[in-house]
Amino acid sequence: MLQAILQRTKDFIARVPKENRKQYGQFFTSDRTALYMAEMFHFDFLKPEITLLDTGAGTGILSAAAVCSLLERGYEGHIHLVCYETDTLVIPILIENLEYMHQNANLTYRVLTENYITKQPFDDNNVNLFNQQVNKYDYIIGNPPYLKVSKDAPEALHMQQVCHGTPNLYFLFWAMAINNLKENGELVYIVPRSWTSGAYFARFRKYLFAHSTIQAVHLFVSRDEVFSEESVLQETMIIKVKRTSQKPKNINISSCSTVDFSDLTHFQVPYNIVVAQNLYVFLPTNNKEAKVLARINRLSDTLKTLQVPMHTGLVVDFRERKALIDEEEPNIETYPLFYSSHISKDGQIVWPVGKSGEYIHTDRSSLLQSNSNYIFVKRFTSKEEPRRLQCGVYLSSRYPQYKYISTQNKINFIECKSLDMLYGVYALLNSTLYDQYYRILNGSTQVNSTEVNAMPIPPASTISKIGAELSGKPLTTAYCDQIVEKWI
Repeated sequence: MLQAILQRTKDFIARVPKENRKQYGQFFTSDRTALYMAEMFHFDFLKPEITLLDTGAGTGILSAAAVCSLLERGYEGHIHLVCYETDTLVIPILIENLEYMHQNANLTYRVLTENYITKQPFDDNNVNLFNQQVNKYDYIIGNPPYLKVSKDAPEALHMQQVCHGTPNLYFLFWAMAINNLKENGELVYIVPRSWTSGAYFARFRKYLFAHSTIQAVHLFVSRDEVFSEESVLQETMIIKVKRTSQKPKNINISSCSTVDFSDLTHFQVPYNIVVAQNLYVFLPTNNKEAKVLARINRLSDTLKTLQVPMHTGLVVDFRERKALIDEEEPNIETYPLFYSSHISKDGQIVWPVGKSGEYIHTDRSSLLQSNSNYIFVKRFTSKEEPRRLQCGVYLSSRYPQYKYISTQNKINFIECKSLDMLYGVYALLNSTLYDQYYRILNGSTQVNSTEVNAMPIPPASTISKIGAELSGKPLTTAYCDQIVEKWI
């Protein structure tokens, strides 16, 4: 059954250019991934009828995988399948595939060609002003569209409770699907990893954990294997949630680096290690990573609570070209402008280095900051680099001739009034422990100030003691590790 549907899908992909499908955020799931998703369900075989929803059905690959899984595991009851799909190009193929499934299984189906999000209510009462009742399902499977929409798009306005800024359809589909689950119903989605942390998804995570619990997660180590036919490089994961307030003791986290799941590994992680108190989601894949999380998450302070928050650099250089100067000029007041290239590998700040635009001439206060003591942290690193957190110590005493300095927005900065605090925070961020922690938290190569500000750290007194030990010593990771190990 699944192979027949896959063949029609491949024919469709070959016939319709990806650019045409991209406008829907449409990327098709491979057969092995679809089957793995279906196998994650714990079906209740005592139910005489099972209701199944596919929220963005495409050609029906995920629906077919779920139905095949039910039949292969011996389900003898009736399956009622509902599929949402709005792409007029793919709907005829979907209907052809569903009819094929109907002829080969005890299955009835319904295709809804309306907007999945805007055509049903989204609220805690599950009833809108027109007394429309939300349909509820036993099981929901989906590969939701990955597509950003404007903050005033109909979908965003319909689900303002979970939106912050410019939303992506994938988490709107996910929130609505949770809304569509029966009590104890299960959902399996394939989604990007970006929702696990940060302010952008905070409202969504709050809704997610208020109405469901995570049961299992699958991580793809290789980004280019998941949608191998589609050339998608987004960090992707499979997530299973259950509509219940009862948290499982452990969450199963599996991972693989191959498209055929041949190197599949499983790891049981306590629920409270995966879902932190601030509702960030951590995804360790081994005992070593789980110990890192347990070790740091027991701490209660943050950069924000200690009033030394990280900020993003002030200057977007291509927008301020007229204010940038390559060299100091007589009779023109200029200030140093720091880039990530000024952060050396030994933790020092080296400026100037002879690059263009190392000075700024401006009277705009929004582009200047006091010449104080800072930690500069690179915002962007490559996937291949050994460290994600790369930082350096800036001392104002090295540049006493300047009242102000400035920072390009590809670095983050932390201002510390006390030198002990400065070196202490540097030691934490430059340690292997915190670099591992951040890598588990964030699968991307960008260092986000919101996430760093939320990382648990020791109290100020402990950080100052760490800094006092580091002051005057080499700023290497090895030395930072040696000190941090004694205090955390």
